[in-house]
Amino acid sequence: MTVLLQKTQFPAQSVSLTITGSKSESNRLLILKALFPDLKLTNLSNSDDTKVLQVALQQQSGTIDIHHAGTAMRFLAAYFASRDGVEVLLTGSERMQQRPIGILVDALRDLGADITYTLAEGFPPLRIKGSVLTSNSVKIHASVSSQYITSLLLIAPSLPNGLTLQLEGTVTSIPYIEMTLQLLKKMGVSCSFSENTIRVEAAAKITPVTFAVESDWSSASYFYSLVALSEGLSVTLKHFKENSLQGDRALVSLFETLGVITVFNASEASITLRKQKVTFPDSLLLHLSDTPDIAQTIAVTCFGLGVGCHLTGLHTLKIKETDRLSALKTELEKLGASVVITQDSLTLTSSEKIQEQVTIETYNDHRMAMAFAPLGLRTTIRIQDPKVVSKSFPGFWGDLEKCGISTDFQ
Repeated sequence: MTVLLQKTQFPAQSVSLTITGSKSESNRLLILKALFPDLKLTNLSNSDDTKVLQVALQQQSGTIDIHHAGTAMRFLAAYFASRDGVEVLLTGSERMQQRPIGILVDALRDLGADITYTLAEGFPPLRIKGSVLTSNSVKIHASVSSQYITSLLLIAPSLPNGLTLQLEGTVTSIPYIEMTLQLLKKMGVSCSFSENTIRVEAAAKITPVTFAVESDWSSASYFYSLVALSEGLSVTLKHFKENSLQGDRALVSLFETLGVITVFNASEASITLRKQKVTFPDSLLLHLSDTPDIAQTIAVTCFGLGVGCHLTGLHTLKIKETDRLSALKTELEKLGASVVITQDSLTLTSSEKIQEQVTIETYNDHRMAMAFAPLGLRTTIRIQDPKVVSKSFPGFWGDLEKCGISTDFQ
């Protein structure tokens, strides 16, 4: 299946939307609620990844298939390893079995976990026999994925002696680690992050608290792109906070350079995105190691605007749902772009022309589909496998139509 996208004849100039709850917050809170049932959660994400995690947490034995959900694989590996008496086989899609997990497994084994690989060393599937993890200190490489660190932090307050993490190397995606620690603090868990050491105290019980999950800033990025590429579209998005825990709130400053201003409406807990006239740089220079999930959106937006960019800090993109750097290069070049990539960077040369009637492959990657979709305001474009967006944003295509792009599923 493909979806044909093109600008509607009379596009709306002002739109109000409600985006699903943050997948990042929801998945963290579901693990914490499984460990501390007194937590109450509202506005959870309706994404496939969150639904898969909810189902998996109901199982205590047998095979658990989390499909493409990388967050679930990492969080559940630590969760099940720390649950005494549990025995599961944790597996996923073919691509999931190619995504490394050895750094996390090594750290869990150092804590006393019983985990074995059933196919390739360092990769899922994992056979996990849960036990009480009494060790309280471990070293972990911090330069590959912050989710390895977060998975350990989530189980830390439930361990008998808490946990001290010594982070080795350059720490990537620090805002995601900070998000996890802030959630723990709101539960009354004592924790600290100083230099490359994180300490989380054991908590026999927590402060009963209700978490209203904020809407997803990563999903909001596509509407920033739409506004930037539009002729004056204004979009209001509900359930967003100025003091957000999510690292992708950095969109606010990053997109100002591309002509989008953000107005926070505190009384309504919403944001309004508006177009403004700006002088674009010859090439936008950004380091995105803290916000890798919005790299695709920024690259495609720059191309649509005829702006060059040099994006660095992208080393984690190669182990996502697909090799996102290679995928971006391939698909942007179909549209007429000139792109150079390295192991951790992407350089796009500014260009004025966009090829029409191009079909974009999505590589089973939700963010490839959604990042390229806003180009429908500038050209006629097809997106392959449009249903892939349900991984994080099931209502995406309907919301896109409200913003002035027609969606013809074929």
